[in-house]
Amino acid sequence: MKKFIAMTGLLLCFFQGNAQFFSGERILNNENFDKQRWSWGYFLGFNTYDLDFDLKEYTPNLPFQDKQYNVEKTIGFNVGLIGNLKLNNNLDLRLEPGVSFNRRNFQLLKADQGTIREINATYVHIPLLLKFSANRLNNFKPFVVGGISTSLNLSSNENNPDDNSANQFRMTTNTYYYEVGFGVDLYFFYFKFSPSLRGVFAINDELIRDNNPESIYTGNVEKMSSRGIFLNFTFQ
Repeated sequence: MKKFIAMTGLLLCFFQGNAQFFSGERILNNENFDKQRWSWGYFLGFNTYDLDFDLKEYTPNLPFQDKQYNVEKTIGFNVGLIGNLKLNNNLDLRLEPGVSFNRRNFQLLKADQGTIREINATYVHIPLLLKFSANRLNNFKPFVVGGISTSLNLSSNENNPDDNSANQFRMTTNTYYYEVGFGVDLYFFYFKFSPSLRGVFAINDELIRDNNPESIYTGNVEKMSSRGIFLNFTFQ
């Protein structure tokens, strides 16, 4: 997380060091870019994922009823393509299919040794988003973005017959999300560069329960869902 914050700080420094985008009369770069009905591009970026747990009400035959899970987050990598449809001067519809790679370390607290699970995830992530932009000011245009998405977790272990008793942590293959974020379009001579920060929140329960209904890993979990932060750098 510290690395993620540091990268965000560098991004802010970039904006500070390029204040010419924000004020003064300047020659417009790529003046006709936003007049296109369709535009295309690609993005590179970073991500960090967490897991959010909703626990069942107290049940006498299940141990560890209080919050018992710890998730160690790491920095992952995103890459993908962009298709943009201009609806009007301030509204665009975007499809951003991509792949994200991430690792989380899941640990059950208040238990014996051997309760740490390394969760490696490779997601095929497909968001459908609406992008609301302010009017362009010189070579700068801020925006907010929001929408829905789905992902295919290629490392889910959903159909694996082994569970946590055999050191296998299982999640659903398909997940659905809502997303919201903000960013800025920066117009350069040959391309448009758009850094953005986005929150991604799973809607459905992603946990595959252990075969034993009294499992200390999954027995008292009502719902488990992913939360993520994406820092993307888009080139169009």
